[in-house]
Amino acid sequence: MKKHPLLLSSLAIALTGALAGCGGGSDSTDLASTANTQNATGDAALKAAADAAATQKISCVSPTTSAASSGSGKITADTPSADKTRLFPSGTSFKLAITTRAGSADTLKWTLSNSVSQVVASGSFPVPAAATTTTLTCTSTLAGYFAVGASLQKAGGQVQTSGTRPNGFASFGVLPNLSTVLPAVTYAHQEQHRFGMQGFNDNGPMLAALGITSTIDDRQMAVMEPNSPNTFNPAANNLDSFYTSGKVMRLVRLDGIPAWASAHGLSPDYGYVPADLNYFANYLSRVGSETESIRARDFPQQKSNYYQVTWEPYVLWKDTDANFVALYKAAYQGLHSKDPNAVVMGPAEPFPSLTTDRLKRLAPMGYAQYLDGIATHGYYDAGTSPSHPPERHSTDPNPADAANALPMEMRNLRAEMAADYKPGMKLFVTETGISYDLGSSYSPSYPSQNILFAQGAVVARTHLILLGEGADQTYVFFGPDFPGETGYGTFFDLDNPQAAFGTTNISPKPAAMTVAAMTRILDGTTTLGPVKGTPSGVYAYSFQQLGGGKVITALWTHNNAVWDASVGFSTTYSKAYQLSVDAPGTSGTVQLIDAMGNPSSVPYTNGVVTVTLTELPQYVVSTNPTVSKSNSTKPVGYTGA
Repeated sequence: MKKHPLLLSSLAIALTGALAGCGGGSDSTDLASTANTQNATGDAALKAAADAAATQKISCVSPTTSAASSGSGKITADTPSADKTRLFPSGTSFKLAITTRAGSADTLKWTLSNSVSQVVASGSFPVPAAATTTTLTCTSTLAGYFAVGASLQKAGGQVQTSGTRPNGFASFGVLPNLSTVLPAVTYAHQEQHRFGMQGFNDNGPMLAALGITSTIDDRQMAVMEPNSPNTFNPAANNLDSFYTSGKVMRLVRLDGIPAWASAHGLSPDYGYVPADLNYFANYLSRVGSETESIRARDFPQQKSNYYQVTWEPYVLWKDTDANFVALYKAAYQGLHSKDPNAVVMGPAEPFPSLTTDRLKRLAPMGYAQYLDGIATHGYYDAGTSPSHPPERHSTDPNPADAANALPMEMRNLRAEMAADYKPGMKLFVTETGISYDLGSSYSPSYPSQNILFAQGAVVARTHLILLGEGADQTYVFFGPDFPGETGYGTFFDLDNPQAAFGTTNISPKPAAMTVAAMTRILDGTTTLGPVKGTPSGVYAYSFQQLGGGKVITALWTHNNAVWDASVGFSTTYSKAYQLSVDAPGTSGTVQLIDAMGNPSSVPYTNGVVTVTLTELPQYVVSTNPTVSKSNSTKPVGYTGA
């Protein structure tokens, strides 16, 4: 029997469940009773795993051939899609096209591997000497990231590089369908959606595929009035038509002053207060008027309009603290003068800890009067990368070092918000990305599948921590690879070896598919918070669907000792953990969803399910919120309203 990753996961759950509770002190009757119960539990888990394996599978059949061009590359592969994204809904058919230029008759062997490099499908077919494209018809009910590998039996070779995607494989993704596991929820307000993104700002189909519901829309004075004053007309049609569907919300960006309005002649000026703050307030009153009109027309279910005034001032701001507060005062007064639903947000420092520092420093200067919400970016280390995961410092014995772990940075930020700022404020994390490791570059031999796996795991874990520690919304950075900063993309750029902005010909990395699963699982939830009493190295956060619905707990483990680029990021490290999902004395089943969105039913006994955690997050779906709420710590000041 072929080993199936979901089957292996459920088998591990069954085995750890069968071993639980086998300590001494029981008489022979109790031992026999326990053994019978455990056998039944194990049998149920095995059956659940077998059922999942039978329904979640991928197959590629019915090859057809056609002549190909005599271009370069012994083997190329693609899963072409009309939208050029290489993402396919679960259960739909798609094409896998493999082009060979064998030079003599040969046999092509192909494989499909998942994000942890396990082969989930394979096959072979004869190829002639001439350049030929063989097209297979594929279907998959197994969700996730897949790498297409291929080689010729006699001549060898591998799939050729394309853009920033290295040699050895082509990639595609299958989107999860969790409608039978997680019912749809009703949103009282549109901004109860939780996921934004940079990098696909006007690509509706791409954002929908990823489950993204917010992007950033430019209304900086440097953008709208670059050459002279009073040229932005709020009554004109300034809105990108992409937004008129009302499906993707706008976070309105306001930083950046044109040269004519800058006291220092900078273009754009991010570092100093404008030469005329009264004019700046007047300009923002017009932005507020336009934004409220757009909300009323295109986003009637959105309660408020959200504005971010500055962008990473720790890096860009050169002026005084007093002028920083004055900038926000002018912005606050200008926006609120014409927009009764304005939420003025800032300061959007790169790290949550830097946002906390600025909030503390400026609170005595009256900064809190001019903020309706807090924005931050979610970076947490000198390079957020596979080698620098968000939990890296969590187990440091020195409290000062442990405070640099992302969970503690977020807790400190929430505490400062509660101490010095308005109650009930929303917290948006408006940019967080995970790059390749520092010093790396795009090349035909980089990155490896192991690095891609690690990036996908860290992307998901980072955003889970941000939400679990009290962010109302979190924004993923970035769409496709781009030049200058290597690897932040959740997709490969298939046209440009060193990446280019604006590319549309792309294919997914594992990170894209962990995001697609995460949004489908956690959008439409409120945060219950970190699970109490988790052992060192275990991370768990609980959420509940809106309207008092199902509870979803995201769990994973991290161990610095097995997470090292020099020896590889472990795909097999695991740790058993028992999660309370129901009242003591009860038994039943819960749904376990893997990092790519594949569900299976697993049993629990005495109110507890045993889960085998790995470095990839998993999600347990349960139905007893009383137990989960009592077992979680709500983030300070978080309301979820």
